[in-house]
Amino acid sequence: MSDEGVPADEAAKHAPAAPGRAARAVMAAEAVLAERFPQAIFAIVAGSILRGEGTQTSDIDLVVLHEALPAAWRESFHFDDFPIEAFVHDFETLNWFVDQDMAGGCPVLADMVAGGVAIGPERARAEALQAGAQQRLERGPAPLTPEIRDGLRYQITDLVDDLRDARPAAEIRAIAAELTKPLADLMLLGRGRWSGRGKWLPRLLVRADASLAERFDTALRHAGAGQAAELIRLAELELAPHGGPLFAGDRRTAPPDARRPGLLAQ
Repeated sequence: MSDEGVPADEAAKHAPAAPGRAARAVMAAEAVLAERFPQAIFAIVAGSILRGEGTQTSDIDLVVLHEALPAAWRESFHFDDFPIEAFVHDFETLNWFVDQDMAGGCPVLADMVAGGVAIGPERARAEALQAGAQQRLERGPAPLTPEIRDGLRYQITDLVDDLRDARPAAEIRAIAAELTKPLADLMLLGRGRWSGRGKWLPRLLVRADASLAERFDTALRHAGAGQAAELIRLAELELAPHGGPLFAGDRRTAPPDARRPGLLAQ
């Protein structure tokens, strides 16, 4: 029996359902906004938990907007059993970081803004910001500039050349791990698709081309076992439409102000 004398199964039937994890994450974010950022005009709650894809260790991404700040910052903390990463901005600092991300082909912050849930006092402004971010994402990345393209070509060529030599399996695994990011960037950006980081790389590759994603995953698994031939071949195929391998003739000039006195001065 329940405390009120109602059979327990009947009481459970009429009890309000416990909120799901996504709903609890939004409630936690609302409490964080009120307690830690009372001057904010709104926030956007994002992350895999909100998409229903979260794991036990998934965090809440919280983009917090103020009218004006001396500088943007990021901070991490726990609240109500959720790990939270807060990205605290005003509109100008947000634009700067979004532009930096997009220029590099990985629109992490814009994706948080576009795909999140608006909370706080000025939700209409938040939703307008989200619509603008979504429009920018839908336009896709700019075509690869010669500088970015050749930078990727050089990185991939250098790592693939290392894989061609006879090496212990442990070294092949280490080289393959370092090759993953620039090769995936070339695969995605070279096809006019946004790139990403970490766990997002295989997800984005599947969205772009499931067959290519499977070949990449298989090649990496074989390289993990010390067999690099398949990964070398895949890299060669991806380099070919962009001018092939690049080593001889590559040159990058440092900015004129890249100098300072120090311990190595004569």
